[in-house]
Amino acid sequence: MKNEFSLLDQESAIDLQSFLTRAKKLDPDGLVRLRAFGNVLACYVAPIFSGSIIEGGPTILGLRTMQIDGDAELDALVPIAAVLDRLANIADNARWRSRDAKVVLPDSVRSAWAGISPPRAGWEQVGSVNETLLTQIAKDGIQEVADSLPTSVGGPIAARIRGEIWGRAMTYDSSVPMGAAFVAAGLGFLTENEEVGIFETQSWIRLSSEHGHVVARAATTAQNL
Repeated sequence: MKNEFSLLDQESAIDLQSFLTRAKKLDPDGLVRLRAFGNVLACYVAPIFSGSIIEGGPTILGLRTMQIDGDAELDALVPIAAVLDRLANIADNARWRSRDAKVVLPDSVRSAWAGISPPRAGWEQVGSVNETLLTQIAKDGIQEVADSLPTSVGGPIAARIRGEIWGRAMTYDSSVPMGAAFVAAGLGFLTENEEVGIFETQSWIRLSSEHGHVVARAATTAQNL
């Protein structure tokens, strides 16, 4: 299995660069999992993830897919910063040529969240939610996290508080965690007034918009109203 792939065109490089730049803002030391079996590249990031079983909290993945040039067989977990470094020359090259579109990745690293594999089939749409509500929930969650974290609180306690907030269902009648709204907004997946599909399979939930997907375990505790 080669640790490389070729982008379809310069626009694809700019699109991937934009997605990963947003992901890096949410998690400056973040990783991206790149998977390809054929001519479709799936890019997973984890702006919210649980560092350990003891810590608890949700793991919420952002997913962007794109067509690549030719078939590839790839499954790599690498720093977002490393991919952005490799994309910079491709995206900014005024004399772009197809031969310049190859992205050679560094060696893969390890992370607990990369072992989480959402189902690829069996999803059923159970509803939709408007972008305006998701955006407001994301803003409310950010404010609640800020209000709930004293400046002197330690790392594990802060992680637990954030996990409790982002893992809570966004409304009393929903199984979508609040963190899914935060990830969708932060990764630029939301278009003004768009209806975003809600899909379920087994104990998983997925938000799907025109620009990407957010996948997480279904929430079980509703927010306080």
